[in-house]
Formats: sequence, C-alpha cells, structure tokens
Amino acid sequence: MSKSFIFSSESVTEGHPDKVCDTISDAIVDACFAQDTAARVACETFVKDNMVVLGGEITTSSEFSYQEVVRDAIEGIGYVHDDCKFNAANFFFVNALGQQSPDIAQGVDAAAADDKETAEQGAGDQGIMFGYAVKETPALMPAPIAYSHKLGRALTDLRKSGTHEWLRPDSKTQVSMEYVDGKPTRITAVVVSTQHAESISTGEIREILKKDLVEQELPAELLTAETQYHINPTGIFVIGGPEGDCGLTGRKIIVDTYGGMGRHGGGAFSGKDPSKVDRSAAYMARYVAKNVVAAGLADRCELQLAYAIGYPDPVSVHVDTFGTNHVDNTAILKAIEEVFSFKPADFIAQLDLLRPIYSKTTNYGHFGREDDTDSLTWERTDKVDDLRSAAGA
Repeated sequence: MSKSFIFSSESVTEGHPDKVCDTISDAIVDACFAQDTAARVACETFVKDNMVVLGGEITTSSEFSYQEVVRDAIEGIGYVHDDCKFNAANFFFVNALGQQSPDIAQGVDAAAADDKETAEQGAGDQGIMFGYAVKETPALMPAPIAYSHKLGRALTDLRKSGTHEWLRPDSKTQVSMEYVDGKPTRITAVVVSTQHAESISTGEIREILKKDLVEQELPAELLTAETQYHINPTGIFVIGGPEGDCGLTGRKIIVDTYGGMGRHGGGAFSGKDPSKVDRSAAYMARYVAKNVVAAGLADRCELQLAYAIGYPDPVSVHVDTFGTNHVDNTAILKAIEEVFSFKPADFIAQLDLLRPIYSKTTNYGHFGREDDTDSLTWERTDKVDDLRSAAGA
C-alpha cells in the first residue's frame, strides 16, 4: 500500500523586509572582503519605514562609506519608486557597528593565546550545522523549495525587466507537493503574494501571474486540475516592504536552506564572514552531502557537524541517509572523513570563501544554485570519484 503526504516550502523575494536586511548585511560583508580578506564581520541590519540600522561587530582595514553601500543595496533591490515609503533616495541611517571582541578573536585566530587549547584557527562559535541533498531535482534539492525559489526569481525578473511595471519588490511564494512513497508526484497548491502599484486590480494580477509566472515556471506535468492557486489571497497589497513590516537579518533561515525538508542548526548566514561556522560549516556540510548523493552512495543524505568555539576539529560528525544508502552507512562516514577535512581553516581554503561572493548567496537560497559554481563552490560535485573510491563503491 502506497504512503502519501503533502509537504510545503516557501520562498521570499529580495524586497521582503527580512531579505532587505540580509541583502544589506551581505553587501557589507562583500565591501569588507573586496579590500581585506582578513576581515571579521558580523553585521546585523534592522529596517522599518524609511529607517536602516546597522549593528554588530566588524574588525577590518577596509575603508568605505557604509551608508553608500546600504543605498546601493536598496537601489539594487528596486526600492526606487515614489509610492514606496522605503526608498533608496531618502532613508534615515544609523550605524551602531563596533569591533569584534578580542576574547572571541583570540579563539578564532591561528595563534597561541593564554589558556587557549590550540594555536590553530578555531571555530568562530559553538553550534551545530547541517547539510542536505536529495535526488529529487537536478540540483539535488527538495522539490518544494526548488520550485518556490524558481517562482520567486522569475517574479523578480518580471519586475526588473519591466515586463510588468506594476510589480513592486516585496513578494512571497509557496509550493505544496504531494509525495507518494517518498517521491514528489504533483503540486497541490501554489501561493503567490506580491506587492503592487495601486493602478492594477487584484483580478488582473491573478490572471496575469497564473499565466506569465506559474504556468511558465512550474512543470506542466506537476500541475493538475486539482491544483489550488492562491494569488494575492488577501486582495490589495500596495503597502509592503519595510513600510508594511519591520525586517531583521537572519529571520529567513529555512528559506535560505532546505525549506524545512532538511534540518537546520539554528544559526543564520547573512552578514557573517566565513570564520563564523554558522555559515561556512553549513556550506561545507551541503558540499559533502551533495557529493555523497551525486556519487550514488545514497539517494538522500544529511550531514551534521558540531563545533566548540576556538577549537579547530568538530566535536562530532554524523551522517544520515534515511535508509536510501546503496553502500553501508559506516563506509559512507569513513569515506567522508577520509576525503574531507572539517577544520574551518581547511574548508575555508578548499571552498575559497575569503572573497566578496556573499551578495550572490543572499536571495533565492544559499543552496541549489548551479548557475555560478565558480563563486558558489559548495555546489560543485568534484569529489564524486574520491568518495566512490574511499567507500569501495
């Protein structure tokens, strides 16, 4: 007897208030790394109405105007219309950034310090990080989040290309899929909510986006007569962005990862340099899990890493293939530990993370993006042969 369930994942566009904050925070990271690859950055952003507040800790030799970086980020998102209170041309700016604590810095630095357990570069914080991959889509991502991101990117393209000038930056998408015996079989519901100009009616929006967005971007074989469409279900959505809701960095961590299908350790990514293992070790874990699945060792793989602040080696490495493994799980873990190093200094170098690449990660998922593996190195599947050999497959 077949088993079925419905699973849903959401995405948000770059104009969503929380994503505005992620975009600004990652723009600050890139501005630092453009001049200083040794920068330590933990930049949080808060937005409300026409106010932008930066907070956190940054230690860098880089010199730039933080306000101009913020302005460019807001303009790049597309908040340039007079009918939006939040606007690149006129915002109130507060810079409350300080420097990284020397107590934290000595734990991360590759140098000896009083009572420090090792002279190696340590993890920038304690915590747990997960990486996940599954054989459902070409990018080895869960189908619901992959399709939600696809809708979000396409909606942004419709806006920025000028195809539909009534679109505004703040939007959300959501896809619900029915799984039968663990495989995605059909889309049961699609939700799209987008900010818009006053000049268009809700009826027109629903008709246009069903035709120009949903039916263009989602596979026709997954849409059925029973698929539900909820496009701007509340009706009017003119007031959006930071005017409609405040935003904070790091509040869309499930959107950033696996849409809830894979677990999350709890740490946000945006605004952090790679010494913060919340970000870099999560990238490394995705890299490993994706290579395991691409190597055919399992159809589904989740890797957990755990770290102690200031210590270079993980305190645990755990792999789960959910019964989809094609070789023994013990052999998979042994192969992973043979092929990969989980010391922060090693995987930061292997993935080439000391570069201004982070604005490319901010929106539409940090994972599953195969359009630029020169930058998003954790999406490469270049360890497949090494893993197969080490696992005896």
